[in-house]
This record gives sequence, C-alpha cells and structure tokens, in this order.
Amino acid sequence: MMRQSRYSRRALTPMSSINVTPFVDVVLVLLIVFMISAPLINVGVEVSLPKTEAGPIREKSEPVVISYQKNGKIFIQEKATTLKQLIPQLKTIMQKNPKTEIFIRGDKGLSYGKVMELSGRLSQNGFERISLVTDPL
Repeated sequence: MMRQSRYSRRALTPMSSINVTPFVDVVLVLLIVFMISAPLINVGVEVSLPKTEAGPIREKSEPVVISYQKNGKIFIQEKATTLKQLIPQLKTIMQKNPKTEIFIRGDKGLSYGKVMELSGRLSQNGFERISLVTDPL
C-alpha cells in the first residue's frame, strides 16, 4: 500500500523540464521555407514582360530600372514620374556614376513604338548604356 501511494504522488508532481525539440524542429522548417521562397519574390512595379531567347546580362553595378506600364505610367526605381520629368531625374541619378546601365522594363501590352520612343529619348540625351528587360522563353 505504501508503494502505491508513493508512485501516485510522484505522478502528480509537475514536470520541471521543458522539451524544446519540437519547437526547434518547427523553427528550422520555417527557416528553410523562408530561405527557399525569399529569392523567388519579385519586388517592384507590376509589368508583364515579353519573352525572348537572349541570356541575362552580367553587370557589376546596380542598374537604374525604368518601368513602363501598359497604361502609360512610368517609374524610375519604383518611384512614379512623367515622361517630361524622366530625363532630368535620370541626369541627377547618373551624375553619381555615369557608367550606370539603364534597364527599360516595358510591359508586353505596351506598343513597341512607345518603348522605342523612350529608348530614343534616352539616347538623344546622352544615355548610352540602355538595355531592354524581357522574360526568358
């Protein structure tokens, strides 16, 4: 009888240690999920790019990205601008590093003429390193 009561008292005492193994497992799984999904997130202005077979351009410095939406809105590095304000703003940006490349992200729904007009304006104002951004096929 004495033995039985001794075991029952022991069963009622609170556990003094916490098992953290399940918590660590969940945290590591979440870390792996975020590490895999983070590079897949495309940040920026929503533009539907045309497809091409050309390979990516390897560039050392950070390019200036001009996004041209189907509705005619223009963005420099995600900041809205107009066609009239574009050249002065680019000149201000390019004063820091004149060899910076300009990437034009023209929506595939935008007419080819509008993208070429933008590219022509940039060339006329002395910008030489201009590239068009597309999605691979």
